[in-house]
Amino acid sequence: MKRKILSIILACFMLTTLLAGCGKNQVQEETQNDFPLLSGKYNAEIVVKDYGTIKLELDADTAPITVTNFVNLAKDGFYNGLTFHRIIEGFMIQGGDPLGNGTGGSDTNIKGEFELNGIKNDISHVRGVISMARSEDYDSASSQFFIVQADSTYLDKQYAAFGHVTEGMEVVDAICAKMTELGLSDSIPAENQPVIESITIIE
Repeated sequence: MKRKILSIILACFMLTTLLAGCGKNQVQEETQNDFPLLSGKYNAEIVVKDYGTIKLELDADTAPITVTNFVNLAKDGFYNGLTFHRIIEGFMIQGGDPLGNGTGGSDTNIKGEFELNGIKNDISHVRGVISMARSEDYDSASSQFFIVQADSTYLDKQYAAFGHVTEGMEVVDAICAKMTELGLSDSIPAENQPVIESITIIE
């Protein structure tokens, strides 16, 4: 009888230890990507080799997680030397993938800041808006972003738009036109991908 009671006590202790461990891991997962979130407006410049400069205003009041992630990556030089790997005239240009094929990203995924994911975001995907690319997972955005060339409002509430182009849409148009001239669309071969020389945050 004593042995049975001792076994029950031991089993309860092990279960309590496992539950405590799970709770600790959950907290770590929830806090491992914590960083001070930005607010207000930020200016960025994307220099595209052989094409020119795209200037943007980023809205951290609407999409603080997204803007903070983008600003931190830019300041770390993450985007320098990467490319625009997906280009569709009449739609958008997409870049920021270190693998250059649409499957790569940074070491961190962020929460998708859009209505379908429970977060209000009233930036519409009209010409010149910058937004985050993602997979089917709502919280899979990382480093890949796209700039809308033509109004694509059907993306509203499904993707995290976080700013807009203030100068340089002619660069976006030129990139799209060049790929069309080459007979290319969507996934662009590595040798034809326009290079992002730098993304700079203007303090």
